[in-house]
Amino acid sequence: MPTTPSTLDRTTAAERRRTLVRTTRDVAEDLAADALARDQAGRPPTDEVARLREAGLLAALTPPAPERGTDWRTGCAVVRRVASADSSVGEVLARHYVHAWSGRFHASRHHADALEEESVRAQWLWTGASRGTAPDDDSDGQDLTLRPRDSGHVLNGCRFVDTAVAVADRIVVDARCAVTGDILTVLIPPDARGVTVEPAHDRLGQRVAGAGTVVLDRVTVPPGQVLGRRPDDEESTAPFTALAEPALRLALCHVGLGIVEGALSEARDLSRGGRAYRLPGTDPDLFLTYGELASAAQTAIAVVDRATETMAQALDTGARLDDEEAAGVSALVATAETVTSKAALHITARVLELADAPGLDRFWRNARVLTAHHPAAHRLRSIGEHYLNGSHRAVAATFH
Repeated sequence: MPTTPSTLDRTTAAERRRTLVRTTRDVAEDLAADALARDQAGRPPTDEVARLREAGLLAALTPPAPERGTDWRTGCAVVRRVASADSSVGEVLARHYVHAWSGRFHASRHHADALEEESVRAQWLWTGASRGTAPDDDSDGQDLTLRPRDSGHVLNGCRFVDTAVAVADRIVVDARCAVTGDILTVLIPPDARGVTVEPAHDRLGQRVAGAGTVVLDRVTVPPGQVLGRRPDDEESTAPFTALAEPALRLALCHVGLGIVEGALSEARDLSRGGRAYRLPGTDPDLFLTYGELASAAQTAIAVVDRATETMAQALDTGARLDDEEAAGVSALVATAETVTSKAALHITARVLELADAPGLDRFWRNARVLTAHHPAAHRLRSIGEHYLNGSHRAVAATFH
């Protein structure tokens, strides 16, 4: 059978995927070796990002294109594997990967291609924080404002960023134009004039993620850094653009699964090594407990995997995605987030009862911080409304 260009492309993609899986395993093993010490130090992830960059993960975790990037399923698997070793670094990588899709979600295809090519070439680390227009947002509205000028806009204000605020290469934020009222998604280089960062210290969990506040004082935003305009009414948002927020939440579900798998694995190793309160083979109640926790983990994995597959199909559909499909994806992501949050908090608390070892509490602390921003009750109401009333964009917009 002759080899065709499409066959070569598939072969090359498969080879890249296998290489990425091997690299991810090596990086995870490296991170796991000193995860506890780095958690206790709680410093910005400068060294961790250097490890990711040296391994090629920052360049690899960009949207898929011929000869570059990573598909959604594989990208989430990479995030989960890294998070099982160090959930802070897993969150850095999750947010990097999703924010690297910002061009496709918000900009023209030509603009997105140029950004992605530069991101791969320069091995950018992406981060960001979008306020959005969530119904449960109890803030006073947008905390960043743009004012038009001849050469683009001037950006002022501050925004809390969950990861890599001091070490990122590009920060994605949304801001309201003070003149037109439009909400624009913009890309900010942290080394631009007027940008300062204030790292957060002494966090309860995710201590190595590099959270902090970015302060923007009369920062010039040229037209090329404006990715696109988002309607104030999310029902008017294009279905594909509406995937941006649930895509981020779903990637963070994989971070949550990584925390669960890391906690169970470490507790199991302690039990096998005789450093547990109860030893394997001597207490049937121990088998019952591990059976309960393993079942809870597998349930969360199954729900997240289903949402991941549905999201992957939606991303592949692109601009052809319709309102009903986008709403369905949002509902599945909300379900995955609800199940994962419950499992992560339950499992990480229970493992503390099974083994006595320094640092085992970090899994619960990390899970608590990761899940703190999204109340379960609101998600459950939204899921119920979607189930009862069908797939409407008005309902999809409430999954924040």
